[in-house]
Amino acid sequence: MRDYLARWNWQRMDHRLDPGLYALGNPDEQSPVLVSANYVMSFNRLREKLAGRSLWLLVLDTDGINVWCAAGKGTFGTDELVARIEETGLKDIVSHRRLVLPQLGAPGVAAHEVKKRSGFTVSYGPIRAGDIQDYLDSGRVATPQMRRITFRLRERIVLIPVELVAALKVTLVVAGVALLVSGLAGPEGFVANLAHYGIPAVSVLLVALLAGTVMGPILLPYLPGRAFSLKGATTGLTISLIPLWIYGNPLSGWPDLLGALSAITVITALTSYLTMNFTGTTTFTSLSGVKKEMKWALPLQIGGGLIGAGLWLTSILLR
Repeated sequence: MRDYLARWNWQRMDHRLDPGLYALGNPDEQSPVLVSANYVMSFNRLREKLAGRSLWLLVLDTDGINVWCAAGKGTFGTDELVARIEETGLKDIVSHRRLVLPQLGAPGVAAHEVKKRSGFTVSYGPIRAGDIQDYLDSGRVATPQMRRITFRLRERIVLIPVELVAALKVTLVVAGVALLVSGLAGPEGFVANLAHYGIPAVSVLLVALLAGTVMGPILLPYLPGRAFSLKGATTGLTISLIPLWIYGNPLSGWPDLLGALSAITVITALTSYLTMNFTGTTTFTSLSGVKKEMKWALPLQIGGGLIGAGLWLTSILLR
C-alpha cells in the first residue's frame, strides 16, 4: 500500500529507509554484495526479486530518490559508495572485494575510483530487478537484453499518477485565482460570472492538465518531433481545436473570438510545459538536451500562458 501511495505522490519524499548494510537470508563472508538506493520502492522491488537467496544489500543514502535519478544528481555516487563501505565495515564482513551495482547507477559512479579508494571492484548488473537472479546465476554475465531499457505503454502509464498529482496542486491554485477574477471582473453578479466565465476557465485548465500529464505520456512515441515541448504543443493544439470543430465554430463578436483564442493558447502552452516536464521520467533524454530545450521552450510557454490569460480577461471585460 505504501508503494502504491508513493506512486500517487503521497509522502513520496519520505518513502525512504535508513542507509547501511542489510542481510537478506543468511549471508556469510562469501555472499554477494548488491548496492541499492534508500528509496523504499527500489529496495523492496530488489528484495522481492531476490527471495530465497542469501546475500548482502548495501543501501546508499540517496535522500529517498531512486537509483537512476540519484545517479544523475550525484547522490548515488562514488563518494557516497566509498563512505558507506567504510561506515558499515564491509571489508571486515565479507572476504571478497566485489560489488554489484544496478546499471542505471553507472552515471554517478566511477568504478576505477571506487577500486582505488576502497579496494572493491564494481560490476554493473542488469537494468531490471527481475533479471538479477539470472545475472547472479550466470556468474555475473549480462545478456544484451539485460542491458536494453524499454519504455513501453505500461511503463509510461505507471508514471502518470505522480506527474498528475504534482501538477494538480498548482492547477488548483491557478483555478482558484481564475474563479475569483472571473467573479469580480464579469458584467453580471458574482455567482453568474462564475458560471459563465469561471467554470469554463477552470475547464480549460483541467483539459490542459489531462492533456499534458496523461495524453502526452500515452502518445509520446507517436507525437511529431524530438522535443517534448513540441510533442506537448501538438497535443494541446489538437485538443483545443476539437470543441470548435464539433460545434461548428459558433463565435459571434470579439468577446467570443478572444475567449476561443485564449483557450487555444492556454491549452497549447500548458500542455507543452507539462509534457516537457515528463522528460525527467523518461528513458531517452539527457540532462544537457533538456537544458537546451528549456532555454527556448520555457519563454514561449510562459509567454503563451500570459497571452492566453490576457485574452481571457479581455474577453470578460468586453462583455
